[in-house]
Amino acid sequence: MSAVNQILNQKGLATFIALMVMLMLTIIGAVALKLADDELNIAGNEMSEMVSFYAAEAGLEMASAVIQEQYISTGNPPVTMPAGTDNINSSATVAYVTNDNGAAVQRTLTLGTLAGLHALVKTYTIESIGTSLIDGSQVRLTQEFEAALVPIFQFAVFYNNDLEIAPGPDMTLLGRIHSNGNIWLQAGSSLRMESYITCAKNLYYGRKGGGGVSSGDVFIKDTEGTYQNMKNADGTFLQSTDSHWYDSASTRWGGRVQDAAFGQTSLNLPLNNSGDPHKMIERASGNPDSYENLADLKIMDGNVYTQVSSTWIDVTGVLPAGTVTQKTFYDGREGKTVTATEVDMSLLKTTSYYPDGGVIYASDQRAGSFNALRLTNGADLDSPLSVYSENPMYIQGDFNSIDKQPVALAADAITFLSNSWIDSTSTLSKEYRPASPTTVNASILTGNINTTSTTYNGGLENLPRFLEDWDGVNFTYRGSLINLWNSIQATGNWGDIYYTPPNRDWAYDTDLDDPSKLPPGTPCLRVFQRTRWQQTDLGYVVNPDSTIF
Repeated sequence: MSAVNQILNQKGLATFIALMVMLMLTIIGAVALKLADDELNIAGNEMSEMVSFYAAEAGLEMASAVIQEQYISTGNPPVTMPAGTDNINSSATVAYVTNDNGAAVQRTLTLGTLAGLHALVKTYTIESIGTSLIDGSQVRLTQEFEAALVPIFQFAVFYNNDLEIAPGPDMTLLGRIHSNGNIWLQAGSSLRMESYITCAKNLYYGRKGGGGVSSGDVFIKDTEGTYQNMKNADGTFLQSTDSHWYDSASTRWGGRVQDAAFGQTSLNLPLNNSGDPHKMIERASGNPDSYENLADLKIMDGNVYTQVSSTWIDVTGVLPAGTVTQKTFYDGREGKTVTATEVDMSLLKTTSYYPDGGVIYASDQRAGSFNALRLTNGADLDSPLSVYSENPMYIQGDFNSIDKQPVALAADAITFLSNSWIDSTSTLSKEYRPASPTTVNASILTGNINTTSTTYNGGLENLPRFLEDWDGVNFTYRGSLINLWNSIQATGNWGDIYYTPPNRDWAYDTDLDDPSKLPPGTPCLRVFQRTRWQQTDLGYVVNPDSTIF
């Protein structure tokens, strides 16, 4: 067959191939359009479900906010449980209800940095259904909301403002450490911390104000119980200013160190007076936060009162001689002569006026002197006790060292005087005031002054104040160190002229982990937590305005 005939015989085949190619392209195009349409439908469904989800989440947030606001504004749980419906951006509706799960119970918290602390917990269950107005898709979310009261003495160290720790000698801190401000850490030699370190602002290495910056090691235990140094291999320190702080801190400490970048917020007491904790130690007139309201025994302007049938009776004249006296001595830090109402605890406990509920309140507002409260002979207290004073407080000698009881001391500032303290030498230079070993078992609520650009406030290591030459002498302390306010009366600057620091044998008192061993009237932090979140996809409804409860 000639070449011409072959070409003529294949003319129909070329047409067929062209038609087949066009058909295949048409099919591919149709499939592509179908796939695109399916993808759009899937994306639309996912978008609608996402709208439903976020609408339901908004319902949880609204109910949680109402519960929280009720506690903050009234101090009490809500009487009417939050419930309601709302439109969300014209694309979805939400309906939510709240169930009260009953009376508050004492239990251990299990989530977050407070996990392991015991608290009085009241629980609510919130159910919220979000419905898309686009296609009727519905999502139900269930969330438990907890309002917990956490005793503050479960913290080894708690500061309502900036916390600074800068010890010269080695120092080890057991227990949790928290600040509602910043935390500044440094060490002359080494500082070791064995539990959670949390702050509502930032964590820094160094000193907040003026003064030298040390380069000692600061160790914090990770979740495996291994000390990890803040110091990096290059000699710098890992702190909140690090560009990779969140990831680096998470890797190094496994969540044991958390600041604002981790979502850590302030932990606050449920107070009425604009959140001012100093009101706790001020007089009760017009002040519902005052611990005078809880007192069984009051010492007011040097006189002693006890309550009989709701009436306060002056019993100063019937107490054993020497129980409550007036003494004067010099405070080198304040640069002032102190006029102290002195209470001999060994004599007071022999009387029938020793507080049954364990709370003593003291305030001296007499003009013309630097007024204070001093407790002496308190080695053996026999029973739990809390002493709150509007004025500075001085503790002389061993306190609660025999048959240890749950004890708290709260004052504008607290100074510890050793067993060797003598009032008559208080005006002399510190070498004439040699201290002797002294032991104190008590949680303290106290104040300090602010560090400035030129003046260091002494840091945590000087939160308990001293006035003697403690060189080489042990001050043994077990308790919880709480700084809630700036001192209003005892505002003298910290320095090393009037004292020499002791050997600080300090530790958190682990007995405070037992709710039955807390001091009378222990203040509690109010904490809100969201727990046990669950999602249920309910499908679709014909009427998008409907809900299912």
